[in-house]
Amino acid sequence: MARQNRQRARAPHQLPPGRHKLGRSFVEANQRERILEAVADVATLAGYPAMSVEDIVSVAGVSRRTFYDAFSSKEDAFLEALDQAAHELVMRIKSACASADTFPARVRDSLAAFLGFVADEPRQAEMLLVEALAAGPAAIERRSATLTTFAQMLREAAAHTTDGRRPPDLIAETIVGGIYEIVYSRLLAGDLEGLVAVLPDLAYSVMQPYIGEAAARKEAAKPPTMAPAPGAAAASA
Repeated sequence: MARQNRQRARAPHQLPPGRHKLGRSFVEANQRERILEAVADVATLAGYPAMSVEDIVSVAGVSRRTFYDAFSSKEDAFLEALDQAAHELVMRIKSACASADTFPARVRDSLAAFLGFVADEPRQAEMLLVEALAAGPAAIERRSATLTTFAQMLREAAAHTTDGRRPPDLIAETIVGGIYEIVYSRLLAGDLEGLVAVLPDLAYSVMQPYIGEAAARKEAAKPPTMAPAPGAAAASA
């Protein structure tokens, strides 16, 4: 893979060759971002275990020295790319949740934001849901921390329901873990478009323990405020 990428033309985001008047901080930030983008490319194409520093620097268009000036290892670079992806996903879902004013609307819009992230950023989604499991304890811990964040968000959103239902706290973790597994399996199968179709079923599964079967079916059938586009995943892949 590395040998193939050495022949690639200079990418638009790469700095011009030779001397230039760009500041050192700008150059270093640009190189760091290219490395992180390359980590996402290589990890999702080759898999984390097969990913090498040589592959990363070849795709990023930087030297090994530049890589090691920024990161201590491929794991170090992967963990930072993972942190960026997790932060982006959490921010999208928090924004979607904050913009809705009822528990069912928060569920629908948060799920749409999650599936929209998978469609818009399939490489980052695959890092979070798939490759993190192969990248060692630190990456798995980050994946688990993201799941815990979403479970707590679900508990907080459900606390505003008014029908008196209060399922055990473990229900939130079970629901979030199940959603992750469903998306994980679709990613492994390359079926990103199929995710959009399961949004109502996912919404029902999230709502049912908190508002009951009848209300959950009614609310899950309603569209989210901003639904992920069915063709977005295919265009982004």
